[in-house]
Amino acid sequence: MFDRLGAAIERHHTVPGAETAVPRLSLVVLDGSFQPADTLYEPLLCFVADGEKRTTAGALSEVAGPGEILLTPIDLPVSIELVKFPYRSVLLSLDMGTITELLMELEDSGAGAVGPPVRGLIKAEMTPQLVDAVTRWVELLDTPEDIGPLAGRIEAEILYRVLRCGLGPVLREWCLSDSAAARVRKAARWIRERYDQPLSVEEIAAVAHMSTAWLHRHFKEVTGMTPLRYQKRLRMQEARRRLVSGEESAAQVAQAVGYVSATQFSREYRSTYGLPPGQDAARLRAGRQSVGGIA
Repeated sequence: MFDRLGAAIERHHTVPGAETAVPRLSLVVLDGSFQPADTLYEPLLCFVADGEKRTTAGALSEVAGPGEILLTPIDLPVSIELVKFPYRSVLLSLDMGTITELLMELEDSGAGAVGPPVRGLIKAEMTPQLVDAVTRWVELLDTPEDIGPLAGRIEAEILYRVLRCGLGPVLREWCLSDSAAARVRKAARWIRERYDQPLSVEEIAAVAHMSTAWLHRHFKEVTGMTPLRYQKRLRMQEARRRLVSGEESAAQVAQAVGYVSATQFSREYRSTYGLPPGQDAARLRAGRQSVGGIA
């Protein structure tokens, strides 16, 4: 069932995770060894055609294999480990407005059954109809003249079939403006935009319109991290990306991501990645390991 999809991915992949000519479509192809890597997920759907990927965010972890979907409906700093090669996947960057419109159309169609827990990492099975739709979406890259007229229609079909394969209830929860999930998503985006600034739990709770206790509970359920741990993870990921580029010193990077004390930065970096900043960056550069962009 996945041969045709895998062949289409093979024909059109370039840099893993890079955007294609089809809006919101990216492809990932990896055949060799791959060290665990950090990346920042924005809301997306990952359709796995081959191989297996473990995605970890704080206390949350999911392993997705052939025929499975991994939904990430929130900005989420994650670590990725590929546990089975070759690996092939299709990524769809989510447009929550389109999903909301589809949910309104499905309101009376019985799509409100109980779904999986509302978390930042959610796995589900692809139906044959969904596999077919995703395959046709990727195959638009074979005929560029068809992308304009058809890409949006096929994307809408994919989202419709995702909603019907068990993820409808959880996506509805994310799209409700006053739900706990939507408030956590708003808080996470606010932290992301200010990750390099001093933040307090009280400030974040005010943004989410939650008490500090409710924010702590729901934020951790959704992201696997407390709000301040989430901020720290964002800082560490950006620091690692800057260090690997080799254009700044560790002290400069520490300041850029919001640390007043370079000593504290080095200590927290080592606690996160197991090596001091300079040694970790040198190891990644020597292994030609990219940071980010894989999903």
